[in-house]
Amino acid sequence: MPLTDVQIRNAKPGLRPVKPNRKNVPSHTQKLETAPGTSAGRNGKSDNTDADPKFIVTDKPYKLADGAGLYLEVDPAGGKYWRLKYRVAGKEKRISLGVYPEISLADARKSRDDCRKQLAKGIDPAVARQAQKAANTNGAANSFEVVAREWLKLYIDPKSKSHRKRVYARFENDVFPYLGKRPIAEITPAELLDVIKKIENRDAEDTAHRTLGSCGQVFRYGISTSRCERDITADLRGALKPAVEEHFAAVTTPVQIGGILRAIDAYIGTFVVQSAFRLAPLVFVRPGELRTARWSDINLDEEQWLLKLSKRDISKSRRTDVDDHLIVPLSRQAMEILRAVHALTGKGVYVFPGARDRNRPMSENAILTAMRRMGIPKEEMCGHGFRATARTIMAQELHIREDLIDHELGHQVIDPNGRAYNRATFLPERRLMMQHWADYLDDLKSQKEVSILKPKPLTDIRAIMVPGYL
Repeated sequence: MPLTDVQIRNAKPGLRPVKPNRKNVPSHTQKLETAPGTSAGRNGKSDNTDADPKFIVTDKPYKLADGAGLYLEVDPAGGKYWRLKYRVAGKEKRISLGVYPEISLADARKSRDDCRKQLAKGIDPAVARQAQKAANTNGAANSFEVVAREWLKLYIDPKSKSHRKRVYARFENDVFPYLGKRPIAEITPAELLDVIKKIENRDAEDTAHRTLGSCGQVFRYGISTSRCERDITADLRGALKPAVEEHFAAVTTPVQIGGILRAIDAYIGTFVVQSAFRLAPLVFVRPGELRTARWSDINLDEEQWLLKLSKRDISKSRRTDVDDHLIVPLSRQAMEILRAVHALTGKGVYVFPGARDRNRPMSENAILTAMRRMGIPKEEMCGHGFRATARTIMAQELHIREDLIDHELGHQVIDPNGRAYNRATFLPERRLMMQHWADYLDDLKSQKEVSILKPKPLTDIRAIMVPGYL
């Protein structure tokens, strides 16, 4: 007869129910003539001789059959396990279907029926289960997230900290939650597009394009490691809205920069932020490099700053001609600002320490917040804007050689022989250039008529002696 839930719940380890009309009782068992809980007399006979035998004491597992090969195995230790007995090619086999009560009677019967359907098709359920388990294990090892993290470690970890943070955030926030556990070889173009469209739909077109590009690199890495066969991002070419290229907001005319400089001089705030704000146009460093400037890197006697470049690609460290430091010459105006702030912060680590903790650098939003308080809109100027302003005006208005400007900006500049310039290259010329730039800014700020530098390019140290350059 089929099992019932009541029978299953009442099944006790060590007490096997007596089957009706059972004649032969194994030597290792004893008949109990009472239900569990009543006292049994000597040789297993109950004091109540009128009761019918119901249980047999046993120290071995026993089975409660349900039908069609399904049975519940009750272990002496107390566990109850669903098993299915079946035959394949004349050989009897068994397969586990789970543990009661996690797997109910109804669930066990459904699993039994599924196995019998496989048998009807000539499939051994045990073999099919092993194959699925192997596929799941292999799929986990070849999941998109596993492959992507390998690629990130190899190709993104050597990049700058800010770049690493952005790329990791794209995957962890926008891709892994949806495709991370999927085997990379099974992901379809439609699945990937659905994920990328989620990014695009929040008006982040540029991020969507960059994320799709990074996914393409992961798929190509998967091809190289034999975990997928093709880069499915090729099928999505043209599927996204074109990304509008946005540059850092910056003023690019002498009149505009003069107004910004006058606003900076009128800024009312803490002396540290005011000093950093005034120094920013005089040096071409990035905002992060400015706010984390250390006194140990600034030589007030030689009037220069040994700057560790934040954007140097660590993966290029194998090249002996690539330098991750740059000597930044400091103009007279820059030195006045630094000497003034040195009296306040010179005993600490940072030139511009935080307002709440002097052992930490100034907040990355300090200068940006100051700009907004002064009424300078984000469409007009941002923290990086001073670099773009200097790059444009020095080339167009002052006719300074572009390789000198790029070197001062901390860009990797390659000479005609393919070698990267080192930290001290063109230092005399760049010192002259930075002083002329500072004087030029003073003239713009005072609204004087500015005399434009002669369009004769600085070529070497002899250019310092050319009339008109001083």
